[in-house]
Amino acid sequence: MAEALRIIPLGGLGEIGKNMMLFEYASQILVVDAGIMFPEFDMLGIDLVLPDFSYLRDHADEVVGVIISHGHEDHIGGLPYLLGDALPADTPVYGTPLALGLIRAKLSEYPLVTDELDLRSVAAGSTVTVGPFEVEFLAITHSIPDGVGLAIKTPVGVVIHTGDFKFDYTPVRGSGPGFARLGQLGAQGVLALLSDSTGSERSGHTPSEAVIGPALDQIFREAAGRVIVATFASLLSRVQQVIDAAARHGRVVALAGFSMVKTAEIARELGHLEAPEGVLVDLGEALKLPDNQVTIVTTGSQGQPEAALARMAEGTHRQIEVKQGDTIILSSTPIPGNEEEVSRLINKLIARGADLIYPPLATVHVSGHASQEELKLMLSLTRPKFFIPVHGELRHLHAHARLAQQLGIPRENVFVVEDGAVLELTAHRVKVRKEKVAAGNVYVHGKGVGDVGRRVMAEREILGNNGFVLAVVPVNPHTGDIADKPELISRGFVFQRGDLMDRAAEAVYHALKEGKVRQRQAVIDRTQGLLTRFFFEETKRKPMVLAVVSHCE
Repeated sequence: MAEALRIIPLGGLGEIGKNMMLFEYASQILVVDAGIMFPEFDMLGIDLVLPDFSYLRDHADEVVGVIISHGHEDHIGGLPYLLGDALPADTPVYGTPLALGLIRAKLSEYPLVTDELDLRSVAAGSTVTVGPFEVEFLAITHSIPDGVGLAIKTPVGVVIHTGDFKFDYTPVRGSGPGFARLGQLGAQGVLALLSDSTGSERSGHTPSEAVIGPALDQIFREAAGRVIVATFASLLSRVQQVIDAAARHGRVVALAGFSMVKTAEIARELGHLEAPEGVLVDLGEALKLPDNQVTIVTTGSQGQPEAALARMAEGTHRQIEVKQGDTIILSSTPIPGNEEEVSRLINKLIARGADLIYPPLATVHVSGHASQEELKLMLSLTRPKFFIPVHGELRHLHAHARLAQQLGIPRENVFVVEDGAVLELTAHRVKVRKEKVAAGNVYVHGKGVGDVGRRVMAEREILGNNGFVLAVVPVNPHTGDIADKPELISRGFVFQRGDLMDRAAEAVYHALKEGKVRQRQAVIDRTQGLLTRFFFEETKRKPMVLAVVSHCE
């Protein structure tokens, strides 16, 4: 009797980003993608979020390889933290040439890892054997070239993992989706389909990347000054469209932002980005030309404070100063959670005199993810026995599950699960085990990875909402008695203190004196408790209160 195939999501189910899926058979594990998630608005100070690699760290000797579906950060960004830490640095990593080029550039900042890398290039239509898995790379279309879906042949049946996709009949670069092969696989029999759910709430079809060309043409035709386009560095089809539009209207194109420059360099080397002679120039050279001859493509469309566009909005970019007459295009839509940051960015740029163009004011962005009719087509082509929606928040997964049921997949064969779930598949059934594996957010802040946990995040939330008060309690070292009223220092709590702090200090002094509290820890605990209650009664706020004991004669 064949063992069960175990499918374990470590990221990307119940959230947007940090996509990571494990396929496990006979104690051999295939990893698909290793992404990051950008911090949400309440993740104060966090740079990025990783999946929890604990399970892989505990089973590192069972991992036979890592498959990368495409080169977006939410699919490759976790590799620098995965390789050389949770997994050996020489774990085989399979991906298309563009994905591997981006990975190599990313890992070049980690020389100890880079020296041992085992990167194996594959192309759509090819098949590789990794442990007990035979993996076929399927042609799909997304918002980055060289993306693939996966048909994973296992001892219990074929499982298709779509990766991120949409059905784009007229992609800017590359060939269209492989409908014929998807249909063949469906006819041969697909045990389970794991399909991208990000666009499952949108009716109809996702527009082709090609529809953006006419909108860009009109903007370039009407722009009197510089055109500055902000988009994702990896959205190469968009960068290509901007280069094409600029060339048609007699403009040069300069790139701003380290990741934009690096990604474009890799894409040009691999033939995924082309520019007529003299169109792509250095930023310094472009800024010497008349404004109506200049186009700048930059990072920062999500309002990231460290990105080039945010520095332009703040007036701190060392080369580019936004001014009256500039036309700025935000060629993206906000990632869920980034809406407020993007709105602030737009307002700051408008205040500097720029003309802002963004969806829905013009068709300057389309999604890279399939809408409902394309999701139905994927289900109809592959005809899976079991269906597992992936890549999306819980509402997206449930919306996708409803679509599958509308197409005739029985409710009992549709499995909506979240990170950490363990699904066991045989040729005839799927069982969701009660026990889960460790899965959740691992926060990266500066050089620290995982040293900021839930408790620290809760403390940051308190500090951000209510501030803190430090009480320095003077104590006689010989008797342990309180020697005077404590000194209270506050930050982010109240601006005009009046007599509030004096009364608070007086209350602590009398309570400790009358209660004859002498033990050091008791003094600290009593002071913090007294002040917390006092401030809440007086202000209805709960600042973080810290107390320290100071010895005085």
